[in-house]
Amino acid sequence: MCTRDGREVFNGRRLMDKQQQNVAYFQTFCIGQYKNEKGLTGEEAMKELNRYGVLDYLSDHFEILHTQSRQWLLADIDEFINTRKTQRQ
Repeated sequence: MCTRDGREVFNGRRLMDKQQQNVAYFQTFCIGQYKNEKGLTGEEAMKELNRYGVLDYLSDHFEILHTQSRQWLLADIDEFINTRKTQRQ
C-alpha cells in the first residue's frame, strides 16, 4: 500500500479517503435504519431513497446530519421525501 495524491493505493486502486469512508458508513447506517423503520427489504429501501435523491442529500449535508439522533434522521428523511413528492406533483 502506498499513497498517491493524498489517497492510499492498493493494487493500483485508489481507496476512499477517511471523509468518503465516514460518509459511506453514515449512508449505510441511514439505509439500514430506514429499511427497518419502514419494514422494507434492502432493495425496496434503496429504490425509495434513490428515487428522491436521499443519498445525495445525506452526503451533501453529512457534517450536520451525522450528529443527529436516529429518530431525528428518520424524521428528516421522511420530510425530505415528502417535500420531493410534493414538488413532483
